[in-house]
Amino acid sequence: MYDVQKIREDFPILSRQVYGKPLVYLDNAATTQKPLQVLDAMREEYLNVNANVHRGVHYLSQQATDLHEAARERVRQFIHADKTEEIVFTRGTTEAINLVAASFCESQMQEGDEVLVTEMEHHSNIVSWQLQAMKRGIKVRHLPMTDDGLLPSVEDIARQLTERTRLVSVAHVSNVLGTVNPVADIIRVAHERGIPVLVDGAQSAPHMKIDVKTMDCDFFAFSGHKMYGPTGIGVLYGKEEWLEKLPPYQGGGEMIDKVTWEKTTFERLPFKFEAGTPDYVATHGLATAIDYMEALGLDAIQQHEQELTRYCMEQLQTIDGMRIYGPMDASKKDAVVSFNVGTIHHLDMGTLLDRLGIAVRTGHHCAQPLMDRLAISGTVRASFALYNTKEEIDTLVAGIRRVSQMF
Repeated sequence: MYDVQKIREDFPILSRQVYGKPLVYLDNAATTQKPLQVLDAMREEYLNVNANVHRGVHYLSQQATDLHEAARERVRQFIHADKTEEIVFTRGTTEAINLVAASFCESQMQEGDEVLVTEMEHHSNIVSWQLQAMKRGIKVRHLPMTDDGLLPSVEDIARQLTERTRLVSVAHVSNVLGTVNPVADIIRVAHERGIPVLVDGAQSAPHMKIDVKTMDCDFFAFSGHKMYGPTGIGVLYGKEEWLEKLPPYQGGGEMIDKVTWEKTTFERLPFKFEAGTPDYVATHGLATAIDYMEALGLDAIQQHEQELTRYCMEQLQTIDGMRIYGPMDASKKDAVVSFNVGTIHHLDMGTLLDRLGIAVRTGHHCAQPLMDRLAISGTVRASFALYNTKEEIDTLVAGIRRVSQMF
């Protein structure tokens, strides 16, 4: 049985107060809180194992290396990749996308070639490509979405693929709308035309089972801090055939095979893409977070969070002037509800909710083109995690009513 009250005991921060009110933390799409298990594992490593990895012959270095590479294997299992060589550690989803953008465009694209993204992308999956457009003359095109926050039909998506499309890069789940995009269908029609696909999994990896082999994506990126792990660590999965083709993203220690003044040769995968000292304690923390999630059961977590999403949407719709953005069918979205109320500015709503102890996110959520599409400046966003409760949603709804009465 899924015992959310027992789970909450693993997250001490959830028992604190803000402005004299019990904390209601509903900003999980930005970052999740960390369980004691993750904090204890990282503290233990710093206290007893700390040493730089891969380079030392001494005991501590070997022990730290074993933990670091065990974390890589843990990630491989989590996303069902074939090989640890396909698991590249990065600082997060943003760096993972930038890595692909820089290396793919350098080696696989020419002036006039196109990258296709969607209208609901996070800035990380827009600006990364725009930087390459400025450098290399490529084009960034976007798939439009429907008024209810869904992508067009697969047939319409296929028609958007041109002879110059070299890559499709798409969010698995929108960080604003919560829309769960049909990535398997997108990958299928792209592959029929020989086009690889990158999936931004920042908002999906914390909430559902990920199987990159079944999905058949060529690249998949996600962050540790959104799935109960530490900040500053993330993962890029890439099919071995693609990672072999791409040049290194950065130069320095660890990513080299041999350096001479005449020529440098590069290390084997995945180390070719991991220049410098990795955050080996954070990788251990990420692996521990994966252990924590899987011990609870990914299906159970998803069912709990989907129920929270459905319940939140039902309750919010009882408020006068409520506007919810994205799919109104809760089965088509995941763990995120964005809204505005009447003419109340989203920042005012968020600030006053904060005084009631309710932490939500306000603004454009690093998705300004999406805000332009919706003809708004921003939204209030409530996002859920495995430790949230229906009682917290009741508190949110009561808080919104109270703020609304002030206006």
